[in-house]
Amino acid sequence: MMMKRVIGSALIGSTLCVASAYAEEGPWLVRLRALNMHVDNDNSRTAVVPALGKAEMEDKWFPEVDVTYFFTKNIATELILTYPQEHDVTFAGTKIGSVTHLPPTLTLQYHFLPEGPVRPYAGVGLNYTRLTSVKLNAAPALGVDAPIDVDRNSWGLAGQVGVDFQMAPNWFVNLDVKYVKIEAKDIRISGGALAGTKVTDLDVNPWLTSIGIGYRF
Repeated sequence: MMMKRVIGSALIGSTLCVASAYAEEGPWLVRLRALNMHVDNDNSRTAVVPALGKAEMEDKWFPEVDVTYFFTKNIATELILTYPQEHDVTFAGTKIGSVTHLPPTLTLQYHFLPEGPVRPYAGVGLNYTRLTSVKLNAAPALGVDAPIDVDRNSWGLAGQVGVDFQMAPNWFVNLDVKYVKIEAKDIRISGGALAGTKVTDLDVNPWLTSIGIGYRF
């Protein structure tokens, strides 16, 4: 009888501790992550440059901050933010300039084990990408002065999977992978006799892989 009471008290105590821990964590989770943007770089050739190759945007590491709010233990929304990122652009293997983009993404997530020490989740959402600075000229690749412009705005779907590892009360290590659909950017000559001519298009469509730390409050 005494053993049953001890076991029963231990179970009740552990349950109360878990509930208390979740209550103390609160609905907000803020993470700081190092993110690698691996660009798909899929683009088409056109009659203008059928043999020169393709346009490519460089892969890049940069810091990222995300803010997650839990509506319930399992359902949350996450806003992924960074500061504008500059990427070199090459055409036919030759650098032709750079673009700067700002890519906030909002996802709706389901957290499968919201109170465990290992907390996997999956999410879907929407990305908006704005190119804020475009400095491109195809002269190094084409041999003639050819200033280039691209589409400045893109809306696309985003998918996400990740996991939080609880390292201490309220503190987590996070691993996260996202695929973001950034629609084709038409690349057109913007000056000279060929002004308005489409050279190619560029599908960015990056894989975003990140690692970081988070705090729940």
